[in-house]
Amino acid sequence: MSNLQKALESGKFAITAEMAPPKGVDFSHQMSVVEQLRGKVEACNVTDYQSSSLKASSLGLCIMIKQAGMEPVLQMTGRDRSRMAIQGDFMDAAAFGIENILALTGDHPTVGDCPESKPVYDLDSVGILRAAVQLMEGHDCGGNELVGNPPYYYLGASVTPVYEPVELQLIKMKKKIDAGAKFFQTQGVYEAEPMKPFMELAEKYGVYLMAGIIPLKTAAMAKYMSNNVPGIRVPQDQIDRLNAAKNNGLPEGFDPKDKDVKKKQSKNQEEEGIVMAAEFLAEIKEKGLAHGAHIMAIGAEENVPKILEKAGF
Repeated sequence: MSNLQKALESGKFAITAEMAPPKGVDFSHQMSVVEQLRGKVEACNVTDYQSSSLKASSLGLCIMIKQAGMEPVLQMTGRDRSRMAIQGDFMDAAAFGIENILALTGDHPTVGDCPESKPVYDLDSVGILRAAVQLMEGHDCGGNELVGNPPYYYLGASVTPVYEPVELQLIKMKKKIDAGAKFFQTQGVYEAEPMKPFMELAEKYGVYLMAGIIPLKTAAMAKYMSNNVPGIRVPQDQIDRLNAAKNNGLPEGFDPKDKDVKKKQSKNQEEEGIVMAAEFLAEIKEKGLAHGAHIMAIGAEENVPKILEKAGF
C-alpha cells in the first residue's frame, strides 16, 4: 500500500505536489526539488508530456524519485500510447515499486510544441483505469494471463469543479469511479463553493478528493488563466489583491520600466500568491471540502514548503 493511500484512508489531510520532467536528460533540478519536498508531501506527481509538450517521460522521473526514497504518482495519458504500450509501462512501473497512477486523456498534440505528432487516443482516462484493473486481475488487454503475481496500483483520475453544466463533470467522475479510480485530483480551483458537489459524490462512493491548488505568480497570469484555460476561474478580488501587492515597498516616483523595479513587482506578487494559496489550502481543510490537496506550482516547486508552512501544516 502506498503512502498516499495510507494517508487518505487514515483520514489524514494528504498533500501531493506536481513537477514536470526536463526537456532534456539532466534530472538534477527535479531531484533537488524532491529533496525540498521530502517529509512535507505524501507523493510527487510527475506530468506526462503536459500540454502536449515533449519532455522526458513521466515513468523515467518516477523511477528516479522512487529510487531516491520518495513516492511518485505516475501520470499516464492516452494521447501518445496504444493500450499495449500503456499496459507495458504499467508493468514497468510495478516492477520498480510504483503504485500510484493518475489516468488522463491528454491534450491534443496540436496545442503543444510538436504539433505534427500523431495522436493515438486508443484509450481515454476511463479506459486507462480499466487497463490497470485488468493487470491487477492478472491478465492483459488480450486476455492473456500474466506471469507471476499480478501488480497492485492505487488508481486516480482528474475532475474539473469549475464546469458548466457541472452535472457532466459529476457524471464523468462517477464513470471513473466505476472504472476503478480511488482518488481524484481536481483542476486548479480558487473558490471553495465549486468543491461541494464533488466532495459529496466522493463521500457517497468512498473515494477521496484532493483540491488542485495553482499558486498565482502575477495578476497577468491570473487574468490569462481565467480567460483562456478551460476549467479555471480566478475571482476578480484575487486579481485585485495581486495588483495591490505589486508596488509594496517601492519608493514614490519609481520608474516602472526599470528592471529592478519590475523584478521587485514580480516578487511582491509571487509572495502574495503564496499567501493566497496558503489561505485557500487552510480554508479547504477547515471546511472539510476535500480529503487533501494537490499543489501545482508550475516551475516554482520550491514554494510548496512555504505554502504548507503558512497554511499551518
